[in-house]
Amino acid sequence: MTTFLSKLLDLLEKEIHCQKVEILLMDDRQQIVFRQPPKPTSYKSEQCIFEVVRKAIWQKSPVIFDGTSSELFSVGGSSDVQEKVSAVCVPLFLGKGGSGGLYVEKKNVCGPFSDMNLMLLFSLLNPIRKILESCVDLGNFKERPSQDPDRLLVGQSTDFQRMLNLIDKVKDRDAPVFICGESGTGKELVARAIHQRGVRRKGQFVAINCGAIPDLLLESELFGYVRGAFTGALKDRPGLIEEADRGTFFLDEICDLTPHLQAKLLRLLQEREIRRIGENRTRRVNVRFISATNKNIEEEIKRGRFREDLYYRLKIITVELKPLRQRKEDLLFLVDHFLEKYCGEMKRERAYFSPPALERLLSYDWPGNVRELQSEIQRCLILSGDDILIKEGCLSSRFNPCRESSDASPYDFTRAKSEFEKRFLNQALARWNYNRTKTAEAIGLTRQGLFKLIKKHRLQLPKKP
Repeated sequence: MTTFLSKLLDLLEKEIHCQKVEILLMDDRQQIVFRQPPKPTSYKSEQCIFEVVRKAIWQKSPVIFDGTSSELFSVGGSSDVQEKVSAVCVPLFLGKGGSGGLYVEKKNVCGPFSDMNLMLLFSLLNPIRKILESCVDLGNFKERPSQDPDRLLVGQSTDFQRMLNLIDKVKDRDAPVFICGESGTGKELVARAIHQRGVRRKGQFVAINCGAIPDLLLESELFGYVRGAFTGALKDRPGLIEEADRGTFFLDEICDLTPHLQAKLLRLLQEREIRRIGENRTRRVNVRFISATNKNIEEEIKRGRFREDLYYRLKIITVELKPLRQRKEDLLFLVDHFLEKYCGEMKRERAYFSPPALERLLSYDWPGNVRELQSEIQRCLILSGDDILIKEGCLSSRFNPCRESSDASPYDFTRAKSEFEKRFLNQALARWNYNRTKTAEAIGLTRQGLFKLIKKHRLQLPKKP
């Protein structure tokens, strides 16, 4: 089988007109456990290849590097004359936790890699994967932890990690939690995470949007009623708060509660008792309350629309969710998560964004936050049909207003270089958490040089908190 794999790589090398095609597999310690073909090469070239493969595995998307913009890809036999090369790596994941990449390298004089080259690499992933799983000992790999397909708490930014730490601290407590953040940032998902990770996970998680139900019905939905309490009350009915007994009750858009219901909720939080509509006796409830809003609640209090005493009861613990534009380090992880999730739901082969399309996603501000990202990825998967590579033409007009496509002139060296610079800078800035000093030092630029390139490519960086 390895002989067949070698022939397959030779054919690929001729088809793309490149000088090197390799398959590398790494264990969880990032040590190479399989390589085909095992060609000897220089130490500097080895480090370059490892870095590209590791990056493709880390971000779970294709990586393209252009040697014209970095000394990382300088190779050659002479110290005086060095030849620049470009490289592309497509991530490769095996069934039992193995990960690696299909790495291709060629001289820049042969022209940049095109979308057609990427499509060819993607089309070979499945046969290569089957060959490797049949001939490579996977005992060196650790099983990748399975993830809940509906889990959307994905990221690695400092703000995201701080939020996870706070969830771990409050998950087993009964104190009310108040979540604030823009629409689409995932407030209900955070509430569910607190419930599912805590001691109340065996109880029910009940959620209600206070602004989605008419005021006349909301009270009966929350507190329930007894038979004969009003016209149409033909039998006793417990409220949603009672259903959440020994669990968690989530009040979304809490600022939309009427003053009457705010007073009833305040008493409930103080006494831990409810009274159904039309009933004289009270009932004890054991419920953990989590509330959320996308409004400025302090401003609502100043205008007399929300009770200050209720606010202080609800905000014992406050979780603030940053908008996606302020934590762009999480974008790659979210894109990968949604691609995997929706490809599975659509029962189609795993798709990837082309580097130019991914660059447009990374440079967008996302006013609709994670919800907008979900919708865009679903739309792209539908429009791309069965294509493995999602190109720029599939993006919405707000990302690609002129309907530009990188296919129009794949051998335009100036444009290819400019696109690489922009893509490389975005990825480097995200890797070092948008710290410009560290980024400049890591990629071999002065701070002034980095600032000039940021201005040249009109890169939009997250605002400092």
